[in-house]
Amino acid sequence: MSIPLVDLASQQAEIADEVREGLDRVFERTAFVGGEDVTRFEAEYAAFSGAQHCVGVANGTDALELALRASGVEAGQEVVLPANTFIATAEAVSRTGATPVLVDVDEEHLLIDPGAATAALGPRTGAVVPVHLFGQVAPVDLLLPATGAAGVPVVEDAAQSQGATRHGRGAGTLGAAAGTSFYPGKNLGAAGDAGAVTTDDADLAQRVRVLGAHGSPTKYVHDVIGMNSRLDTVQAVVLRAKLARLEKWNQLRRDAAERYTAMLADVDGVRVPTTMLGNRDVWHLYVVRLEERDRVLQELIAAGVGAGIHYPTPVHLTGAYAHLGLRAGTFPVTEKAAGEILSLPMFPHLSTEQQERVVDALSTAVRRPRR
Repeated sequence: MSIPLVDLASQQAEIADEVREGLDRVFERTAFVGGEDVTRFEAEYAAFSGAQHCVGVANGTDALELALRASGVEAGQEVVLPANTFIATAEAVSRTGATPVLVDVDEEHLLIDPGAATAALGPRTGAVVPVHLFGQVAPVDLLLPATGAAGVPVVEDAAQSQGATRHGRGAGTLGAAAGTSFYPGKNLGAAGDAGAVTTDDADLAQRVRVLGAHGSPTKYVHDVIGMNSRLDTVQAVVLRAKLARLEKWNQLRRDAAERYTAMLADVDGVRVPTTMLGNRDVWHLYVVRLEERDRVLQELIAAGVGAGIHYPTPVHLTGAYAHLGLRAGTFPVTEKAAGEILSLPMFPHLSTEQQERVVDALSTAVRRPRR
């Protein structure tokens, strides 16, 4: 049998009865927008993350855009972010009317380079967005001295890091605000699109809530131009059931990551990921690096192993951001990594036997003579 990159069916089987009961409750009360389940989830996720406030929204891209807007980012400004990220990070910036200013990442963890980000600060900088990629936490603490001196807020992209910590503090609580995604494949995934903004700032949280409700603090009073971005009640039911299991599921991911690292220790040509000092990662993805990545990927797929690439094209080399004028060679670490990275199957219910099959297939592909 094939091994998927992500196994959502096993998660669903574990929470099925609880979700069914919750959905029956929602439909009985016809509380389809807002309601008790949304309010409770917001409180529960804030407590889980260590944040004072959580505002549920429609998806992770909206969450980041709303966090940026509520932090004061506006048209004509610049926002610093890493070139190594999913395009949604840059999209959220563009949707505020600001311009993405991309910087390279560190060679070991592929997270935003604090020195490069600091050097990119300027008079038009409206925010810096470190991305907590692959279940890691970016070194926000190394950014804060420079951003604080410049009066520039840090808005975290915490879409891949629910439950991760840095120096004991939760992802999504290290800057002025954070946007996170509950897309189904995330560590905490809904049954569709969903997201949230976390912050310790009550006023900022209220601005997010107003902006996400058509700029309306009360019904039919519209103080600013907002958008329609609210957490669906049905998704809140699913998220509450999964959140109650998230710490256990994250630990299972950590256990699986340790097994992969041990199994791959003697496989020449495969570079395994490491944890940054001070981090407790949640392994949203287990990303190795190797030569001839594309060939190896095809051989894994042929062997029934659902591997993937996160992400094959850096933001500055996409057609969407060609207008930035950043050519190949601008960000060498990001560009080199894009040709080497390979995501292996990773999910809480991944068995040792499945991992052994993955490693066996990977080892065979890597050791195969070059064509």
